[in-house]
Amino acid sequence: MNEDWTALLYLVAAVCFIIALKGLSSPKRARLGNVIGAAGALVAVLVVFAAERPDRLVWILLAIAVGGGIGLIAARRVAMTAMPQMVALFNGVGGAAGALVALLELAEGTGGGLAHLGVLAFTVLIGSVTFSGSVLTFAKLQEIVTGRPMIFPGMRWVAIAVVAGSLGTGIWVAVGSSVLGAVLLAVLTLGLGLLLVLPVGGADVPIVISLLNAFSGITVAASGYVLSNTLLIVAGTLVGASGTLLTKMMADAMGRSLVNIMFGAFAGGSTLGSTTESDRPVRSAGAADIAILLGYARRVIVAPGYGLAVAQAQHTLRDLADELERRGIEVSYAIHPVAGRMPGHMNVLLAEADVPYDKLKEMAQVNPEFRTADVALVVGANDVVNPAAHASPGSPIYGMPILDVEHAGQVVFLKRSMRPGFAGIENELLFDPKTTLLFGDAKDSLGKLVAAVKGL
Repeated sequence: MNEDWTALLYLVAAVCFIIALKGLSSPKRARLGNVIGAAGALVAVLVVFAAERPDRLVWILLAIAVGGGIGLIAARRVAMTAMPQMVALFNGVGGAAGALVALLELAEGTGGGLAHLGVLAFTVLIGSVTFSGSVLTFAKLQEIVTGRPMIFPGMRWVAIAVVAGSLGTGIWVAVGSSVLGAVLLAVLTLGLGLLLVLPVGGADVPIVISLLNAFSGITVAASGYVLSNTLLIVAGTLVGASGTLLTKMMADAMGRSLVNIMFGAFAGGSTLGSTTESDRPVRSAGAADIAILLGYARRVIVAPGYGLAVAQAQHTLRDLADELERRGIEVSYAIHPVAGRMPGHMNVLLAEADVPYDKLKEMAQVNPEFRTADVALVVGANDVVNPAAHASPGSPIYGMPILDVEHAGQVVFLKRSMRPGFAGIENELLFDPKTTLLFGDAKDSLGKLVAAVKGL
């Protein structure tokens, strides 16, 4: 294939990636966006085979088959609750691939000036940080290691020393084209990735995943420069830019700066991920009593959270909403930007249950409406409705915008237990006189509510 056709088809693939990102910005077009993005990726791979005519074709195809099989199995089996973990692992794989490409290019002695070698060193650095940091975020979310911030004496100085060593080694690689230096740089920055994520805890971990997603895109773009591949530069830049914007949006939704999220644990500002249950008295009720409260309301606003995803109760929640609407009750859903463990988590979950998208209301739109709601039904959420974000300056979530469910006439919480949310702090709204709790698995509790409402 000649260079003109290669450039044209790379342009087609790049346009597909851009259209895919645009499609993913809307639930109505997300599926089509995914298809267009996949088509662009297929075009890109086929063009590489046609233009480069690589050696060891059998081994390459075998690697693609194995990797594609693993990806297919993971995509089909992963639960919605584990989606952030899968994203973290995929980020890590992308970073590792970029770092390995740079190391191999350096080992083969492809040459190049200071700028080329500098980008090689940068690719090793950012790729290694992405890999080790992503693996640790996966382990935190999967509860393989504690979700609490992990700090050891002198950690700040160790981190500074590793950063200084990494920068010095990177300069050595750029100036001296040293393979040994590149390997040492990879080792140092693998440690740097761990040091970056260790102090992060609780509800801050998903934001770090988004940041590492941006890092993986930057790694791909740098690899594109190393390999003189324009499409990799475009694709990596798109991922890096979108990941950066998403990180900024998530940090804003938490009401905190990225610096505070990443390094707040040194000053006691990170979320802690405590699992201690409160023994303070609360008002609880059975499904029949809460069904009466819901069945005779005029307006109900549902605030879904991670517990809904864990219980896979979205279809039962839709059944309850349908039953309430048959009685003439207005039902809508309040969506917090970081409800669940990643942006859009609740949107996708409720879309699986065919909840009409116009009933999903973003935080800025729905918050004024809570004052006119008879009942706010909180299903599996905690931190995103915790008034401590407004009222407790010492709280790690202080300043975070929340859903103002406290302004509804009555508040009903569906909770499995009195364990705190992912941020590890108590929710004072649970002890408010107008709050009623229904304990149990969300799917089971919602099923009982559906039956009780039907019996009214």
